[in-house]
Order: sequence, then structure tokens, then C-alpha cells
Amino acid sequence: MVSWITTLRNLIVDSLEKSWLPLPISPEICESWKKGLPSDESGIVLYTSCMYHLAPLIEKAVENLEKFGVTEGGVRSRLAGVAAKIAGSVILRPDPAEIERANQVMRKIYDMLTKSGVRIRLLDREIYSGALLYELGFEREFATYAQKAAKYFMERGVKEVITVDPHTHHLLQAVYPKFVPGFNIKVHSYLDLIKSNGVSIKGFVIHDSCLYARFLGRYGKIRELLSPGQPVEDPYYTGRDTAGCCGGPIESIFPDVAKKVAGVRVRDLSKLSKDVVVQCPICYVNLKRASNGVKLYYLPEVLL
Repeated sequence: MVSWITTLRNLIVDSLEKSWLPLPISPEICESWKKGLPSDESGIVLYTSCMYHLAPLIEKAVENLEKFGVTEGGVRSRLAGVAAKIAGSVILRPDPAEIERANQVMRKIYDMLTKSGVRIRLLDREIYSGALLYELGFEREFATYAQKAAKYFMERGVKEVITVDPHTHHLLQAVYPKFVPGFNIKVHSYLDLIKSNGVSIKGFVIHDSCLYARFLGRYGKIRELLSPGQPVEDPYYTGRDTAGCCGGPIESIFPDVAKKVAGVRVRDLSKLSKDVVVQCPICYVNLKRASNGVKLYYLPEVLL
């Protein structure tokens, strides 16, 4: 297991140095959603961190980790590392349908923001926030990368950003200031800026992001947006402090454990509804692996 963690760290760091992304993939995957969309250079940067587009790639990567048995250690763990590093983009071939879904989610967020009167600036290139490094405990490597990413933003005159996922928001708001001297970019969540005209489905259950619900104060905001759809609530299964975890972000180290945790969460949610609305790409990946008849929606997909 130590061998795999070391290999994983090196793989992420190497990929970030080469492409600003944590996996060896084409950067174009993160850019396709912007095609044809205007950018207001005086607007607020809509910063994706490529999270929605990385989700299907992470799913494929975790599937391969399970096949190689990385948690078993020994030769199989080392082979997983070698295969991941050599095959890279070949192993992580994304599902085109999921990439298109990510495109549609991002375009929906863009449209909701502009319709709500927000002027949007699009970066010339999306870069990853470094969340995986931090959340897996590679703090030294994260500090180096965060300073490099902050410089990237500074060189482009970025003063404010709008985030679209909880991991990126938490990192920029609470973590970057601790690792990057003078970091003062103002961070907004798209959840606080959009206006909803209703919800396209009814009787669903909400799976809350732990970060949004417990650390970023968006539990109530999410229910405000989704209330027209009459979500099914339970004081334990959907409570702010009691709801279960999706199993992430340990899927890259303990994919089997992550899947078991996700299975428990899916079982609990399905007692309330077979339709589940999620707010986080990492939650989506983990719950999908254990979905078992449950249909998953990203929050922007159900807002009108």
C-alpha cells in the first residue's frame, strides 16, 4: 500500500506539472463546454477546476485500480502504478456521454448565472485546484502547486471567482490562504448567485456534500433552490449533521472501502426515493459505482 500511495503521489504531481491536471488526459476535455460562449473580460471568472469533466475519468481510473487490486499491496499494487503511469490516457478513456453530460452541466450553470445578471469571464484555460493533493494528505506537494496556481490567477488579473463544486470552493476559501502568502481572491459559489424558476422532477432525495452542508454553510441554500421539487427529507438520512458520506475522496487509495461506504449511502437514500440529486462530482462518481437502480442527477440538471 505504501508503494501505491507513493506512486499515486508521483503520478498526480507529474501530471500537474505537465498539464495543470491531476490525471494524464488531454486538456481539451476541460474546455469543450465553452465553445461559442461569450466571455466578459470585466466579469467574474467562472472557475471549474475541471471537476465535472474529471468525474468520468476518475470513475474509469478507480475501476482499473480495483481490477489491479491496489489495496492488496505487493506486486499487484506496483503493477497498478506502472500501468497507470505508462498507459495514462489509454486507460482513462472517458465515456463520451459522460463528457457531454459534464458539458451540459457547465453550460447550464453558465446560463443560470447570466440569466441572473452575473457577468461571466472565462479563463483561457482551466487548471485544477490541487484538491486531491490536499485531501490525500500530500501537503508539501500541495503547497508548491497552490503557489503556482495562485501565480497563474494573478498573472491573469483574477480578483474574484465563482466555483461550481464544494471541493474547489473549500480549497480556495479556507485552504489557499493558509498556504499561499497574500492570497486574497474573493470566492463565490454559483449556488449563491443563481435564481431558480422551479425544479423539473419531484419526490427526489438530496445527497448532501459533506463540505457544503457542514463546513461551507450551504445546506439551507440547497434546499431553498430545490424546495419546489418537494424533496423527501428524513431527520437522520438527510440531516445536516447526520447524513452519510459518499465514500470519497479515498477512492484512489481504498477503492473497495469507498465503494462499500457508497453502497451504504445508496441503500439509505433509496429508502426515501430512487431519484437522488447530488451537488458534487466526487459524490456522483462514488454513488454511481454503487447506484443499484438509483438514478443520479446533478443539481443544475434539475433546476429550471
